[in-house]
Amino acid sequence: MKKWLSLLSVVVLGMILTACGTSESASGSKGKNDKIVIGYFPNINHVAGMVAEEKELYEQTLPDGTEVEYKYFPDGSAFMTAIETGEIQGGLVGPGPAMNHYMSGAEINIVAAGSTGGTVIMAREGSGIESPEQLQDSTFVSPRVGCTHDVQFEALMMREYDLKSDRLKGEMKHVTGKPATYSQLFASKRIDAAAVPEPWASKIEEEGHGKVLVEGDDVAFNDTLPAAVFVTSAELKENNPELVQNMVDAHKEATTFIQDNPEEAKEIAIKKIKDITEQELSASVIDSAWERIDFTYEVKLEDLEAFAAASFELEFLKEHPDLDGLVDTTFIEE
Repeated sequence: MKKWLSLLSVVVLGMILTACGTSESASGSKGKNDKIVIGYFPNINHVAGMVAEEKELYEQTLPDGTEVEYKYFPDGSAFMTAIETGEIQGGLVGPGPAMNHYMSGAEINIVAAGSTGGTVIMAREGSGIESPEQLQDSTFVSPRVGCTHDVQFEALMMREYDLKSDRLKGEMKHVTGKPATYSQLFASKRIDAAAVPEPWASKIEEEGHGKVLVEGDDVAFNDTLPAAVFVTSAELKENNPELVQNMVDAHKEATTFIQDNPEEAKEIAIKKIKDITEQELSASVIDSAWERIDFTYEVKLEDLEAFAAASFELEFLKEHPDLDGLVDTTFIEE
């Protein structure tokens, strides 16, 4: 209700200013007090956000005088809440949270992708596990129950190896934890396996606490599913499509910069991750992580639908997913 009233106030103000011959409303004007907030996570799949911030690309595509701020998120749920409440106007998030919130009634749109790949399945060094078939009776970790990496892991295990988690009365015990802690969990022998997003997989390899059990190319949906998607609210898209186009243009420029200037983009990633998390990753870790990721803004609804169907198959979703209307590719086609 507050969000609706706020939008109404902006529209009314815009009508008054237009009648007086001044700038448009604050939601898409060239006024000096305009502000856009962009969100992303401090991980390798979200490098487009880091590059856009460092190179001030949003300032270049948005109307003159627009103030641009950035907000960093620890998980997809917090990001999606910020989109729905208007705290941020757009940014990068995992496809899982975007789809889950959309199916729960959130009025949002995926207007671009950020990257694909970046997830590997790892086993603890010294665990004796040499193949996925040996994960029976093991303990595995993922960031959250039903998150993107969890679905990738469980879909692979169920479809290829007939193994299920204890949630489905299966043989594998599932626990959750932040990817940055996985190396410690391996070292303390608290887990046997993990679905690990980059750059943490490469960091675990470098520290010697874990080894790759299933490489990225063989992980479910890793080649097709966007590991990050650019999301905005349906309300903003409907009321101010030019503003959404401005944001997507900046995101596309950031992605193209990464493709054309990988070494400089890596330096930006190291700097921003250190600034945000106070953790400095080595150049070798970043190099290794980069090899497992493809940076692209292209997104296809059918790839998301296949992933959502797997979430339903794994009983993370109670109803068969309907993603009709979630993806709008018109902005990346401009």
